[in-house]
Amino acid sequence: MKLEKLLPAVLAAALLGPVAMADTPRQLAWADLVPKAGTLDEALAKLTRDQLAALAELASVRDRQARGEKLTAADVADEEALSRKLDQAGVDVEDLLARRRELAAKRLAQKNAVDPALNGKLVRIPGYLLPLEFSGKAVSEFLLVPWVGACIYTPPPPPNQIVHVRTGKAFEMSSIFMPVWVTGQMSTGATKKSLYLIDGTSDIDIGYSMQATEVEPYKQ
Repeated sequence: MKLEKLLPAVLAAALLGPVAMADTPRQLAWADLVPKAGTLDEALAKLTRDQLAALAELASVRDRQARGEKLTAADVADEEALSRKLDQAGVDVEDLLARRRELAAKRLAQKNAVDPALNGKLVRIPGYLLPLEFSGKAVSEFLLVPWVGACIYTPPPPPNQIVHVRTGKAFEMSSIFMPVWVTGQMSTGATKKSLYLIDGTSDIDIGYSMQATEVEPYKQ
């Protein structure tokens, strides 16, 4: 093939390649919707396993005391022994207890947090749908959840494990126990939706939403 005939084909491939890649959805697992867990503070990471266990036990006694529980003589003796043991090892107990509380608070907040990097991304994710807007078996708005029966037979998952989905083309649902693949553009941001249950309605906290371009039965 002559060079002048080859160049247009090469240029077309170069131009179309990025578009094709951009149109390929990122396949997600539900764990991908949870931000990475915080790592141990550097000072905590330097402790041995025994020292971390002693610090955790000491923190448990202090927490019970802070809640107003009456400590037994054995509890007080344990607290003094643990503090002495850590002091002798050169551990700044009060500083590390404060760091430990801060890390625990961050991890607790993270359980409900969403990943901002997913905002605006084209994704594909499997799950089970809970209809919000439907006509017969045709569903146009639903909640996507990671396990069958979530919110109905079991307590709702955390907000970052629920996706509010709208779709322009209604999906014919044969059963709420039927898993599906959903493809579309993901958005982040806290919302609430009222879900009808057997004993009434319940407001569900949601961390993600999606404008679906395709809903299809789940296949491996």
